[in-house]
Amino acid sequence: MRETYGNRAPAGLKEARRTPPCRPADARRAVRQAVAERRDARAVPCDDTALEDALLVTSELATNAILHGGGITGFDVDVDPGTVSVTVCDRSDDVPVVHDPVDESGRSRLGGRGWPIVCRLARDVSVAGLPRGGKRITAVVSLG
Repeated sequence: MRETYGNRAPAGLKEARRTPPCRPADARRAVRQAVAERRDARAVPCDDTALEDALLVTSELATNAILHGGGITGFDVDVDPGTVSVTVCDRSDDVPVVHDPVDESGRSRLGGRGWPIVCRLARDVSVAGLPRGGKRITAVVSLG
C-alpha cells in the first residue's frame, strides 16, 4: 500500500498525486489510514505501540519540515509486511543535526528533540538531496 503526495512524480510512479499534508496531524492521519488499510486488506499485523512510534516519527518529520525546511513539499507512506516507510520532502538543503540539549551556559535549550526521536524510533533513516533543491527524509519504522 502506497500513498503518495507531492508535486513531482518519481520516474516510474503511476499513482495519482495529491497535495502533501500541511499539518503534522494530517500526516499522522495519512499514516494511520495507510496502515489500517494494509492491515485490513492483507492481515498485516501491527502492534499498537509500534503504530504509535510510527505516528510520532511522522509528526516529528512533518514538524521539522514546517519549522526548519520551509514547508512540506512531498509526502509518501509505504506499508510493507512488518514496516511502514514515511517520506517527507521539504525546501531546505540543510541536513538535520543533533544539538546538545544544554547550551554553553548550562541552560536547557527549547526544542531540538525531534531528530533524536526519529533516529531512535526508526529502524532506518535516510536523507537525500533533491535534484531541484530541498531534501527527502525517509524513516522506516517496524510495525511489530
